Amino acid sequence: MPNSGRARIPGSILLVDDDAGDRLLIQNILKSCNSELGLHYVEDGEEALSFLKQQGAYADAPRPHLVLLDLNLPRKDGSEVLAEIRADPDLAGLPVIILSTSSAPSDIRKSYSLHANAFVSKPGDLNQLRQAIQNLYAFWFGTARLPGP
Repeated sequence: MPNSGRARIPGSILLVDDDAGDRLLIQNILKSCNSELGLHYVEDGEEALSFLKQQGAYADAPRPHLVLLDLNLPRKDGSEVLAEIRADPDLAGLPVIILSTSSAPSDIRKSYSLHANAFVSKPGDLNQLRQAIQNLYAFWFGTARLPGP
């Protein structure tokens, strides 16, 4: 994504996805948007909550500006993670984007009922995925105002 004359905004994202290939693709796309972006990832729902609550191995983890959350996760699925984030007063205001291979209307409805900020279905095509991630980055780090970590 070209830098359209705007200063690159520092920020950080927690990517919660158990698919190593998807994580690597998304990481590379985000780094092409902003090489200074703090990008952290975990592979399951339990780790996501530990990271966000700065518990155990994640005691020194930074608070991200944005969470990209897959629905189909081991140990605790994305819907359960989202519900716990929204129930925690320290995390409730954290923007959470569902980024899932699902496009099922029931998953979309459930995610929004749990107060996801957006639901994005991962496109199967690499160029479409690149465009979707670049659009997410441009909106959340260029247009929207995010709370500090």
